[in-house]
Amino acid sequence: MRTQTNSIPNPVNEEVVSRKAEMRRKALKLRARNLCLQLALFILLMGAWQYLSSRNIIDPFFFSSPFDIAKHIWGWAVNGTTAGPLYKQFIITFEETILSFILGGIAGIIFGYALGMNELLSVILGPYIKMINAIPRVVLVPIFILWFGLGMSSKVASGLVLTFFIVFFNAFQGVREVDRNLVNNARLLGASKRQLARHVIIPSALTWILSSLHSSFGFALIGAVVGEFIGATEGLGYLIAQAQGAFDTTGVFAGMVILSITALIADWGVSKLEKRFIAWRHIRQ
Repeated sequence: MRTQTNSIPNPVNEEVVSRKAEMRRKALKLRARNLCLQLALFILLMGAWQYLSSRNIIDPFFFSSPFDIAKHIWGWAVNGTTAGPLYKQFIITFEETILSFILGGIAGIIFGYALGMNELLSVILGPYIKMINAIPRVVLVPIFILWFGLGMSSKVASGLVLTFFIVFFNAFQGVREVDRNLVNNARLLGASKRQLARHVIIPSALTWILSSLHSSFGFALIGAVVGEFIGATEGLGYLIAQAQGAFDTTGVFAGMVILSITALIADWGVSKLEKRFIAWRHIRQ
């Protein structure tokens, strides 16, 4: 005999589903509103800049104009630059930035975790790290060029020292801010040092570490560009240095625009990474 069961709708489940749908709609509306405001502000600023420059209210020689900058970038993309195709210069700078970002981030996480877990190591190395951190990074760029030459190595080293300290201090603080009750409870349950690090300390410090990645990529890009600006034969920083030497304000702004767009795309990528690894954290859009 077949028994038929009538599915009775659960009002609680329907309410949860409706609330989730309403929250999604509100999130989409909020995102659309923010995007419209950002675009409106961009159009307003660019329009004012173009108007003031075209009317000679501000000197176009010193301030250029959005139209001339866009035309300059298009000329680089179509006809190439003095150092070669634009995409090649972009790839060189981007490769230097990515290497600086990855190596500096890994080193910062390792040292931050080690000093955060070891009180003795923190006491011994702490003053030296603070002393090195107080040195202006730009001063180190000529030294790196002398050590490693005009190639990629000196640019990676320049970006690495900028990235390292940002990630290091966040990782160190993140490890120190782990709830001691969680650590003690895990130890009482028989967790080994490896299990403690994997399941308690690193997940707790991950918020601090990923938050530092937003700014650390920008600093890695700065390090690479400054290294190219001081001594290089190719790259976006080299193009900006050439434009500055020729008093080409439009070329300087064109290089800055490309770098800014790169930084925005990278920040978007880090935000996606943050959502992936910290799904439990509410990130306001």
